[in-house]
Amino acid sequence: MKYLLFLSLSVVTNFTISAQIPDSECAIGKIAAMQKRLQNAKLQSPQAADNNIDVTYYKLDLSIAYTTKSIKGEVTINAKSKIAELSQVTIDLQNALTTDSVKIGNSKIPYLHQSNQILINLDKKYTENQIVSLVIYYHGTPGSSGFDSFVFGNHNSQKDLAIWSLSEPYGASDWFPCKNAVDDKADSSDVWITADRYYVSVSNGILQKVIENQNGTKTYQWKNRYPIAQYLISIALSNYSEYKNSFKYDGINEMPVTHFIYPESLTTTNKLALDKTVFMLDLFSQKFGLYPFIKEKYGHAQFGWGGGMEHQTCTSLTIPTRGFDILIAHELTHQWFGDKITCKNWENIWLNEGFASYGECIYTEAVDGKVAYDNYIKDFMTSAKTAKGTIFVQDVNNINEIFSSSRTYRKGATVLHILRGIVGDDIFFKILQAYTASKNAYSNATTEDFQAIAEQVYGQKLDYFFKQWIYGESYPKYKMQWSAQSQINGSYKVNLNISQTTGTNPTFFTMPIQVKVALGLGDTTVTVFNDKASQSFEIVVKEKPSNVTFDPNNLILKDIEILNVLANEPIFGDNFGLNIFPNPSSDKINVSYQLSKSATVRISMIDFSGKEIFRSSEEKQPQGNYSQNIKINDYPAGTYIINLNVDGQNESRKLLMVK
Repeated sequence: MKYLLFLSLSVVTNFTISAQIPDSECAIGKIAAMQKRLQNAKLQSPQAADNNIDVTYYKLDLSIAYTTKSIKGEVTINAKSKIAELSQVTIDLQNALTTDSVKIGNSKIPYLHQSNQILINLDKKYTENQIVSLVIYYHGTPGSSGFDSFVFGNHNSQKDLAIWSLSEPYGASDWFPCKNAVDDKADSSDVWITADRYYVSVSNGILQKVIENQNGTKTYQWKNRYPIAQYLISIALSNYSEYKNSFKYDGINEMPVTHFIYPESLTTTNKLALDKTVFMLDLFSQKFGLYPFIKEKYGHAQFGWGGGMEHQTCTSLTIPTRGFDILIAHELTHQWFGDKITCKNWENIWLNEGFASYGECIYTEAVDGKVAYDNYIKDFMTSAKTAKGTIFVQDVNNINEIFSSSRTYRKGATVLHILRGIVGDDIFFKILQAYTASKNAYSNATTEDFQAIAEQVYGQKLDYFFKQWIYGESYPKYKMQWSAQSQINGSYKVNLNISQTTGTNPTFFTMPIQVKVALGLGDTTVTVFNDKASQSFEIVVKEKPSNVTFDPNNLILKDIEILNVLANEPIFGDNFGLNIFPNPSSDKINVSYQLSKSATVRISMIDFSGKEIFRSSEEKQPQGNYSQNIKINDYPAGTYIINLNVDGQNESRKLLMVK
């Protein structure tokens, strides 16, 4: 859905982020609006749509009267039969509206309008793939089962009038008959709006004609020739002023960028913000592929709802006091992710909202640089850590579940940041471009569709990634311990142990993790693949490290705790580089050391009462580096001594046993 505007919007151009990103973007406004009317925030989801038909075309011929708060419509629906003998069709329309008649050609046909659906008996049996063309005549005052899906409003201190729609997720049938299913896009649409000549009437696509009627009304005829989901069909009417730009997309051809703005809002400041739309069209065309509705237009229609809604080719939006460019970036990103490719069902809404939220990050990075991007992501991560449940929505009848700010928006965007960190910048944007150019283009997609394309471009399986981040919950809580051991050849072996607090779904997270080793002559960053709840790694470097940093570029949503490195604290002796790892430990340890010449070696473990509780056999070993694993899980928690005896010479380290 949209960008729900946060009243405390702290994101501004040329900003430095120290405060949290505002918490009212796309999600909050929708939730607030819904909770005003539905105490338990439950949506009135439609009955199952008619899966026997595939809608190919909508034509909405509407007459709208503000004085009576009414709409009168003649809606043409062309649909293809998906079965061998289609004799009945069900079209969704709320009971608040009255169906006057239904026609096929010039003939009226029988229907029954009840339970928010029109059951229509067709004039004959239609064969598979045959087109049936219905014309439905209706009138009444539109309902509002969604986010105030049809509003007779005002602006300019209530002195001026405005009318608008916002159908996401289930509100389209509040104001026009349709197949109310997000996964059935019409191939094209027309919207004709007749209203008092006071109004400039705006909809999807290209304006074909404006007709001055003799009764004091005007008719605006809008034509869209791209596939469109029913909830993205929109209208917006007011005494708009037009503010025009253009997007030159191939050095020669231009696309109109037209903004329909309340006259009192068309200030110099707002014009400067709207001008940035052209820059964003160019930026996102480079990142995602050419703007998907390039043969028509892009622009905005101001409305009275607190945020924005990505209506195809013409976003409906409010104008905030700050952060206007971020709102524009979010909704424009939706034209690729949400409009060109629409989630197949509301369970996969993150494919719309997570991607649009990440568009904010891409825009921020482009205009303000990497530091600003990093800060933006940090704030997203702070919010994402509060998310409950899976990104894949479990209850699509609950407004808080579908449009969760922390989960659908912020964690959804964070997951894309994590994926970018795994595959690298070049591959990441190739994935997005391949996705928008795939078979899902101008159609619908699931998480599995996006995963398949990501794997194809990346060349590696990403099952672990999507399973845990989209269908799993929470985020990893890591503990890291490291120590360094000198080697005979002058290099150092960095012993690294990474453990996680285990959960339920997943038990632990599998992730490639960057580790930065700080060295005097320059840092070294390596990537380890962590696929166990507790796992040890060895990294060889040329000099003694001063520090080891976990995930230095903040590529993973996580908590991290760095444990004390007790193995570097000798009790006595320091000739053989004795090292115990991990330390503390609860299960097993690795004891490593080095011999400069051949010697007889014995390892023992002593509790703090002085009792020897473990002793290895003596073994003659030649010069070299050695390590031995010792199981310690049978011993109680406490402090122990690990002693290395080399030809009668002892070296000892303290070991902390935890349970």
